[in-house]
Amino acid sequence: MKTSTALEAVEEPQIDIELKIDIPEYFNFGYDVIDQRAAEDRNKLAMIWCNQQGDERKLTFLELSQLSNRAANFLLDIGLKQNDSVALMLSRTPEWWIFSIALIKLGIVQCSMPSLLTPYDIKARLNSGEFKMVITNPENADKFEEIYDECPSFQHKLMIGGEKTDWISFEKETAKMSRSALYKVNTPKRIKTRSDDSMMIWFTSGTSKFPKMVEHSHGYPLGHQITAQVWQRLNSNDLQLCWTDTGWAKISWGSYFGQWIAGACVLVCDYRNKFVAEDILVLLEKYGVTSLCAAPTIYRMLVLCDLKKYDLSQLQKCLSAGENIHRETIQAWHEGTGKLIYEGYGQTETVCMICSTPAMPYRPGAMGKPTPGWQVELHDEDGHPVTPGEEGRIAIEVGNGKNPVGLFKGYLFNDEANAESFINGYYYTGDKARCDAEGFFWFAGRNDDIIKSSGYRISPSEVEYVIMQHSAVHEVAAVAVPDDIRGNIIKAYIVLKPNFSNSETMGKEIQSHAKTLSAPYKYPRIIQFISQMPKTYSGKIRRNVLRQHAEDGICTWM
Repeated sequence: MKTSTALEAVEEPQIDIELKIDIPEYFNFGYDVIDQRAAEDRNKLAMIWCNQQGDERKLTFLELSQLSNRAANFLLDIGLKQNDSVALMLSRTPEWWIFSIALIKLGIVQCSMPSLLTPYDIKARLNSGEFKMVITNPENADKFEEIYDECPSFQHKLMIGGEKTDWISFEKETAKMSRSALYKVNTPKRIKTRSDDSMMIWFTSGTSKFPKMVEHSHGYPLGHQITAQVWQRLNSNDLQLCWTDTGWAKISWGSYFGQWIAGACVLVCDYRNKFVAEDILVLLEKYGVTSLCAAPTIYRMLVLCDLKKYDLSQLQKCLSAGENIHRETIQAWHEGTGKLIYEGYGQTETVCMICSTPAMPYRPGAMGKPTPGWQVELHDEDGHPVTPGEEGRIAIEVGNGKNPVGLFKGYLFNDEANAESFINGYYYTGDKARCDAEGFFWFAGRNDDIIKSSGYRISPSEVEYVIMQHSAVHEVAAVAVPDDIRGNIIKAYIVLKPNFSNSETMGKEIQSHAKTLSAPYKYPRIIQFISQMPKTYSGKIRRNVLRQHAEDGICTWM
């Protein structure tokens, strides 16, 4: 194996991109990007879709424009209007993008939810966001029916790809529409959206037991020019595969806004069975993918395959984000493909604000340097800048007209979270880093206890809230445990009530309970029963002690 020094010495063609983004007073991605591209080049390919059964579908920008017009007219007929809120739970099918564009054109606020969510999860989200309508498929319809009567704002149920009693069938109803519905949105005049109007909500895990609502404006897509053109270095000749689901903000990063502004085509793979790493390699070879964007977990699984078996000669750009990627993974990928992996850093709340590119010396494991328009500092706990090389909280300068393009509007209906994140002219991301003498930022961890596993952000409070509803549980604390493939997995330390005894059966029962109430990626893969929790004098659980125990097995509190 080559040494890390040799890897750092590898050079790619130097590409330095300067990008200044001007935000107009009014902007609408549906009209100003999709429709504009359709008018400029009606045959330009925007999407290639495929699934595990071998089906394939190709959509041009013109087709996206027309199909989103039809979907918008359909929503108008139902009675939806500007500023309503709509939830989507669709798999990776073209209809997710079509309806998302339609909602943008109508000025309707949208929120996409992962299909892994349970009725318990869905009810909390629907009620907190006051969503008026749900758009989903037959596989997920029963979840919404189960909680329909417990969600007062929930009025309309729209199904894509099937029919069901009490649901509106999109295919059945649109079959009655005239072809003219494709050509324009039937409003007296084009709906205008201000760049700072609300456009999209993403849920993100925080320190509370329920996820926070991240509110983005219509100017948000413009911010992803940084993501696509500075970090991913995409152009109109690229085909990008970003391996993520539609229910996560990563879809906005890798298969939507910035890519289509750059004129690139996206490859969408609707794979729903158990993940097999080699499937990605087959797709890269078959379609001649030029850009791959994936979480470190994916790369860790890919390097276990025989990379030399596949013709990856078209692959030019390899990107990773979501968590730290190990130097060993970067090394193995480079040896197998000849390509370097460039890291990017950002959040559900932002676009790409720090990244590494070929314009910089290659530093394996470094997040990179700040992207254009993002003023990044590292602060101590009192809000003062730290010295070079010292760990500090990542702080973004905001206010006084300095808000970078793509920064979220704030946490919806959550003054407490906003007060904790926006302090004295800075937005604090909740992450820590250090900056070396060359100006490279290196990720150092979270300020809070958020667990990152297989690219998912998981609040320990969410996990604990669900487990505490089991009748045998007296106390619980969830922490991360390092894992070679997933990065981290969840371990739950549990104190049982006096009348219950710990056993393997009890552990499995609690795991099953957690899976029933909440999404499967949030259940604890390891459970350890303990007699008492390590606590401070004020009674708070000492999570640092539990994390240390989870990593090295040393117990100092029992």
